Parts: sequence; C-alpha cells; structure tokens
Amino acid sequence: MVDQLSATDWLNHGLKTLAQEGFSALKAVPLAKSMGVSRGSFYWHFADIEAFHAELLKLWRDIAAERIIADVDAAAEKDNAVERLLRRVFGERLALENAVRRWAVVEPTARAAVQAIDKRRVTYVEGLLRAAGVADDDARTRAQILYWAYLGFALSDRALHPAQLRAVVQEMLRIASS
Repeated sequence: MVDQLSATDWLNHGLKTLAQEGFSALKAVPLAKSMGVSRGSFYWHFADIEAFHAELLKLWRDIAAERIIADVDAAAEKDNAVERLLRRVFGERLALENAVRRWAVVEPTARAAVQAIDKRRVTYVEGLLRAAGVADDDARTRAQILYWAYLGFALSDRALHPAQLRAVVQEMLRIASS
C-alpha cells in the first residue's frame, strides 16, 4: 500500500477485515501490518481504537442503509420502490451484515448501531408500503415481517440464483401488498 493512507483507506480496510475475519481483527497493529504500514499511520487518523470503531460503524450505516435508501428513492419514479429495494437487498452477499451483528452481541457501541439501523430500515420500508397504499397498521406489520425475512436471509449467507431471486422478490411483494 502507499505510504500516505487516508482515514477512508483505513475504514474501507476495516470493513473488509470485519467481513472476512470478524470484529476481533479490528485492532490497530494487525490492521497496520496487513496494510503494510506502521501503527502510527492509524493513530494519525484516529485518536484510539474506539474512535476507529465508531467511524467504522458510521460508514457501515451509510453503506448498508443510507446509500441503498438513496438509490431506491432516486429510482422511485420509474420503478416500484418496494420491488427495487427487495431486489437489491436479497441480491447481495451479506457477510458484513453478519459480522456487524456478531460484533453487536459483545460490544455496546456496535449493538446501538445495529439497533439504530434496524429502526431506520423498518421505518423506511413502512413508509414505502404506506406510499404504495398499504394501511398504516398493515404497513407497520408487513415492514417488520419483510425485515425479519431479510435478516433470516442475511444469516443464511447464501446467494440466490437469478431465478430464485425473482421468485423470492415476487412472493415478498405479494405478501407486502395483499
């Protein structure tokens, strides 16, 4: 790697490491070694490991929720927003999602981040369903059910073939809109 790493370089490497090796690998020295630099580079950008973890969780939220929401919202006029969201999230490999959730079992900061993203996601899906004409109480219940299905899929860490993805999305849409 280059001598002049940015905070973004460290964070991106941290997310990759988290997804591949788990939260126990998120330490300054092993990260620096894997990037071919001294730990001083790490401390140039982050006051301590807790600050790094906090920034890492912010980046995860941005990638795992905010960017997806922005993508769905940007295409809402030409696509069915719920369908686009379902295709997107059920079409991904979710190693990072699983790694963050495992981290949340033992780390309060990660747990708070997971709880916040869960609330954000369910509220967003609920809003999409309401916009599609689903009554408030039904939208809330269906959003939760869709989210639980997503979490189950994430835990399976199994990719869907294109035909399976189409079938799953169509069935989820039927459940959401019936």
